[in-house]
Amino acid sequence: MSNVRALETEIHPTAVVDTAAEIGPDVVIGPYSVVGPGVRIGRGTELGAHVVIERDTTIGEACRIHPGAVLGGDPQDLKYGGEPSELVVGDRTVVRECVTLNRGTAASGRTEIGSDCLLMAYTHVAHDCRIGSNVVLANAVNMGGHVDIEDWVIVGGATAIHQFARIGTHAIVGGTSAVRKDVPPYVKASGNPIRLFGLNTVGLERRGFPEPAVQAIRKAYRILFQSKLNVSQGVERAREELGRVAEVEYLLKFIERSERGITV
Repeated sequence: MSNVRALETEIHPTAVVDTAAEIGPDVVIGPYSVVGPGVRIGRGTELGAHVVIERDTTIGEACRIHPGAVLGGDPQDLKYGGEPSELVVGDRTVVRECVTLNRGTAASGRTEIGSDCLLMAYTHVAHDCRIGSNVVLANAVNMGGHVDIEDWVIVGGATAIHQFARIGTHAIVGGTSAVRKDVPPYVKASGNPIRLFGLNTVGLERRGFPEPAVQAIRKAYRILFQSKLNVSQGVERAREELGRVAEVEYLLKFIERSERGITV
């Protein structure tokens, strides 16, 4: 006799699931949860009690949505006029208690959360935000619309992120910070006003960055943020000396694309 369990969907009798929702195999929907129209839930995802997925939301496989979370709510934007928009959540992402994830607006049409993320309790992801994969948002992180957080970022608890701000890959932001400008990749940043505190060397080592790349990033950091050069001059100098290193070039392009300015 096979020991493999049949893939069965379990929907609690008190849950309400719209007939227009698409529920994958092996999904669990807990007591008093509500799943609205246009919702798609991938294989093996579990919804705890009192979860609300309002509408037009796609959740990947093997996600865990904890009690009280509200996904796919209307944007908290006065310009929102009811236009179609969506929320997309990748695979294996964990959404803890009372997290709120809003759909997009006409500006981009969607809010995106990547795979393998952890969004701790009371986090708010606003309309049109883009969150990469392997991101950790600690308790009560709150962000305005159009925030862009790249892969492998960690944001400490009770941090507020201004609309349109960006946080670059492999950066770590300390708790209770106020992120008003873009935070470059690979750095540590904290405070209100926020400022840089060197490289996230521990994170880079844990993620297997080769030592020559780390040394090149460190040299670029010194040129950009610890010299007497302004940002534009620093970018030019770093590119002249280190532009052949892919990780450095990524950092420089991130800075050049900044519209809100760079945290220093």
